[in-house]
Amino acid sequence: MKKHIAFFIEYLKSERGYSPHTIRNYESDLKQFCDFITDKKDTEGFEFEVGSINYMIIREYVGGLFNKCSRGTIARKLSALKSFFRYLELRGLCLKNPAVNISTPKLEKRIPVYLSIDEIFALLNQPKSDTELGLRDLAIMELLYSSGIRVSELVFLNVEKVDLESRLVKVLGKGGKERIIPFGRRAYTAIKDYLRNAEKIRKKKGYDLQKGPLFLNYRGERLSSRSVNRIIKKYSRDSGIMTNISPHSIRHTFATHLLDSGADLRSIQEFLGHVSLSTTQKYTHVSIDRLMEVYDKSHPRS
Repeated sequence: MKKHIAFFIEYLKSERGYSPHTIRNYESDLKQFCDFITDKKDTEGFEFEVGSINYMIIREYVGGLFNKCSRGTIARKLSALKSFFRYLELRGLCLKNPAVNISTPKLEKRIPVYLSIDEIFALLNQPKSDTELGLRDLAIMELLYSSGIRVSELVFLNVEKVDLESRLVKVLGKGGKERIIPFGRRAYTAIKDYLRNAEKIRKKKGYDLQKGPLFLNYRGERLSSRSVNRIIKKYSRDSGIMTNISPHSIRHTFATHLLDSGADLRSIQEFLGHVSLSTTQKYTHVSIDRLMEVYDKSHPRS
């Protein structure tokens, strides 16, 4: 099974274009299932081959997760199994997908964490524009808020994918799908200032000024998602924001502020790269909650 998992993970990387974050999670989830099968083999004495794993075995495994994991985590682990066995089925390594009929647990509806306009402005005012890292960090946050792209899309951006004159950025999203997103004047200025300042280190590393990774760390290498997360948390603390935010919170903030300003859900879906409109509809809950809060505070008969 470990051999098949390794081939499947390589398939997700090379052919399906899954994000590094999703690939790490799927690999961890499948190894956990592999450990479950190994333990079952040792305790019950059965010889398990990939093709002999059936619905009952997977249901037993998923059932045991309910005391250990959240429903969201269980749903992801089940999704990893369904994708893995679909891959094996297509390659004739099992007769049918044994996980296909196992129901995904109903997920709790969570309101996305987002910042108010005052909070996002305070966050964007934190980077120091007289330092190299400050210019880079401002460009990162302005682009995140201005375009709503995922952090995984941001760190894999190359210079040639950003059209400064047209203020458009071309990103590679989930499933290898490409989309073009506009960004604002503040982001344009921040990126332009950062690139001008970074010319020296780009030349030193041998990058073409018109190509190569857009955002670099202090060693001149491509910045990682983890580093962007640390940057956001640092400036969040510095600006006095009490909410625990991440780069994804800025994506939520982008969508919420667009919706509050009158943008339609279909447009926001296109900006965010959501396959289904139902994924985008969670932002309507944010706006309705805010509306109710204003009503309760303001209406004399509330």
